[in-house]
Amino acid sequence: MANIISDETIEYVGILARLELSGQEREQAKKDMGSMLDYIDKLGELDTEGVEPMSHVFPVNNVFREDVVTNGDMREEILKNAPEEKDGMFVVPRTFD
Repeated sequence: MANIISDETIEYVGILARLELSGQEREQAKKDMGSMLDYIDKLGELDTEGVEPMSHVFPVNNVFREDVVTNGDMREEILKNAPEEKDGMFVVPRTFD
């Protein structure tokens, strides 16, 4: 089944894609789009009975790791770097009044 793409369709797609196509480029785009649609038609002929629809080709698994504390309580060690500390916290200059 040959899909024939009209000049109007190519013009419309060109406007949507913000492309300025020359006459030769339009003709090539018509052939390419027709070939793509023919291939889609060919895929439609496949027997997909019993095949479950999927959203990804590969299985998608949760890639998040468990939230585990690895460095523990290092407050004293961290506060050694503070220019000034009070009640176990950094003391910094005020940024607004």
